[in-house]
Amino acid sequence: MATKADWSPDSWRSRPYVQIPDYPDQKALEAAETKLATFPPLVFAGEARQLKRKLAAVAGGEGFLLQGGDCAESFAEHGPNNIRDFFRVLLQMAVVLTFAGGCPVVKLGRVAGQFAKPRSSSFEVKGDIELPSYRGDIVNEIEFTEDARMPDPRRQIEAYRQSAATLNLLRALAQGGYANLDHVHQWNLGFLKDGPAVKHYEEIADRISECLNFMRACGLTPQNTPQLRMTEIFTSHEALLLGYEEAFTRVDSTSGDWYATTGHFLWIGDRTRQLDHGHIEFARGVKNPIGVKCGPSLGSDELLQLIDILNPENEPGRLTLICRYGAENAGKHLPAMIQAVEREGKSVVWSCDPMHGNTIKAATGYKTRPFDLILREVESFFDIHRAEGTHPGGIHLEMTGQNVTECIGGAREVTETDLSARYHTHCDPRLNSDQALELAFLIAGRLKKDRDAMETSRPRLAAS
Repeated sequence: MATKADWSPDSWRSRPYVQIPDYPDQKALEAAETKLATFPPLVFAGEARQLKRKLAAVAGGEGFLLQGGDCAESFAEHGPNNIRDFFRVLLQMAVVLTFAGGCPVVKLGRVAGQFAKPRSSSFEVKGDIELPSYRGDIVNEIEFTEDARMPDPRRQIEAYRQSAATLNLLRALAQGGYANLDHVHQWNLGFLKDGPAVKHYEEIADRISECLNFMRACGLTPQNTPQLRMTEIFTSHEALLLGYEEAFTRVDSTSGDWYATTGHFLWIGDRTRQLDHGHIEFARGVKNPIGVKCGPSLGSDELLQLIDILNPENEPGRLTLICRYGAENAGKHLPAMIQAVEREGKSVVWSCDPMHGNTIKAATGYKTRPFDLILREVESFFDIHRAEGTHPGGIHLEMTGQNVTECIGGAREVTETDLSARYHTHCDPRLNSDQALELAFLIAGRLKKDRDAMETSRPRLAAS
């Protein structure tokens, strides 16, 4: 087995790799990567360590991971309102989940770096024209022209600058009072008032109101209690463009360890997790928390090998397994994976990605995801973990704070004929703000149900 002594930020280059585009101008690519290596880091090692500590609590059953954001960030849609609205919905979801689960919720955005996308084919064909596939704004443009689809390394510099601006605003929102718990709760009440009311949503909201009133009566307010007006948000993205990641892999001055400083948390996709390939080679050497997407093609033996490579010291919080099986396949694959990990005593965070395995093509030609399938996979995830006696640690969603029409279904139903109204995604369909918050209330109900069941099953002290 390879050791850390064999690793360097560029050792991935000696391995095979996939999903990294062929740049026609290698000198321009090298110049861009050299320039990026001189730029300040986007995140800091201490922040990544803080996230790892929080994820260690999740792995131990003492927390829940809420990871969500854009399928692929775009240069054109970058603006303060979009960032603010995404953060707002994430806060709303986190408050509901925190209350229902009775445990801290780790807020992890697919943001400030989620620009590159893997593709099932290197080329796209329209009529008689074949062009390179769109791989995200960090690589090329979505327009179907030869010039637009040509990979351009200068776009990596634009992606860095956009990520820095996004992070700057998120930090200001998180620490500057926008996350005030009273405000977030009022937003949730507004969602219930304006949307299709569901009784158990209202019950959760009423209980949160009672708790806030109780805290005020005890003298705990956002004005005198920082925890009620500020929060932490961390960033994540798929580590796909390894040259970009290498340019920002820096030695931490306090620990001497290597950290990827493009985001707090990086994940390896289901298409790039080959054991002997460059993406796993890169990820094994950085000390950030790492995620691995686990699809139906991943067997339990290979999963255990991946865990040994990426987390040889079995460090809690280091590794998150993001399961993306689809509603029809979760029951076929997930139990065996859990059993293998438990048998070997591995510490992982189990997270459910109910988006990628539930993509269909509507009769209108749009790629979409039915809300009922998304919910069914989440329910299966919880059911299986409860049956195995393990902790369903988190959820991983492609979502937006905008009122898009990309996923069908939900209480405020989006139909197939609605898809064309506001279908804005550059890649995969996202939950809109109402659908994301509705899903949070549904998950909250499940968290509360499981928590109540655990409390009931605990042995009680005999009366003296």
